[in-house]
Amino acid sequence: MRLTQVPGLDFTAIDFETANGFRGSPCAVGVVRVRDGLAAETASWLMRPPAGFDRFDPRNVRIHGITEDQVADQPRFGEMFAELQDFIGDDAVVAHNAGFDVGVIESALEVSGVDVPEMHFGCSLMLARKSYSLTSYALPSASAEAGFTLDHHHDALADAQACAAIVQDIGRRQTTDETTQVPAAGHRDLATVLSAAGLSLRTLAAHPAGQNESRPTIQARGMSDYFDATVALPRGTRLPDLMRWPDEGTNPQPNPDADPAHPLHGQLVVFTGNLGMPRQEAKHKVAHYGASTANRVTAATTVLVVGDGFRPEHLHSTGASRGTSKAIGHRKMRDALARRDRGQQLSILSEPELLQMLDMNWPAASAV
Repeated sequence: MRLTQVPGLDFTAIDFETANGFRGSPCAVGVVRVRDGLAAETASWLMRPPAGFDRFDPRNVRIHGITEDQVADQPRFGEMFAELQDFIGDDAVVAHNAGFDVGVIESALEVSGVDVPEMHFGCSLMLARKSYSLTSYALPSASAEAGFTLDHHHDALADAQACAAIVQDIGRRQTTDETTQVPAAGHRDLATVLSAAGLSLRTLAAHPAGQNESRPTIQARGMSDYFDATVALPRGTRLPDLMRWPDEGTNPQPNPDADPAHPLHGQLVVFTGNLGMPRQEAKHKVAHYGASTANRVTAATTVLVVGDGFRPEHLHSTGASRGTSKAIGHRKMRDALARRDRGQQLSILSEPELLQMLDMNWPAASAV
């Protein structure tokens, strides 16, 4: 099929691969420059993630195949970002789940001590959902609808090309679809394509290094030993995944044969923040010892388990780190503290304290 121009449709499609579950650990990036709706230039780079956040998680390596050895001689992200920025120029960027990929830039610059520039961006995932009728809007499915075959998913450049293809295809469909409410002729920039689907460009606000850092960066700073390749971890440790909000999962029934003398027996436990294990796994573990679990703090809650590097002394410290402040600022934590002030008997536990109750080592998790 011969591709046709879409005058004015200029943008840069981008895709990152990361070394671990912190979004600020890029190890590869692919970019595609689009001009008038046609791919004009491509580029890709391997890189070392920022120092202190450069441990390669085997789960990530299984996905993209990039290892620590492969990037050992490459510059770190903060050192190569100027080259990437030059490629992007004044373009708005587009990614499939753009909040993540733009977040990679933000967090990786923050932990690199580099100023974060203003950046305008759009999301091909949201655009596909508004424009296609598919059973799945994952990148392989959405790009196939656009006429692009993604043979090497999780290769950064291939994924960027797939992302570009989606926006290019939807821009062309809008110019020929008689049902659209947007004029078919004339200049059609990215903002117009998004607007026709009920979307708009979003903006990453510029901020100087060390100021107004994003929540994922603050979380990762509070858990830096996990992500620092120079720090030895206990064998079998599973790295935390800060890329997605914890999934509450289901609330299992407490084990009827649990020891009534165990401190968790009969408790109603709620979790908040990122733990060193999936939240569903944590719920099953406390249920094994006779506890019930719930998704929110109520008058019946007796225990709140707090992740994100929280420690009990942080409740009374006036010099808590920013990471600690975020843990204390969780909605569930605020609710629990307010209820305690009103007299509710509610214990607040750090994850290490919970794991001690479970006879487990911090932070590795073994099956019950």
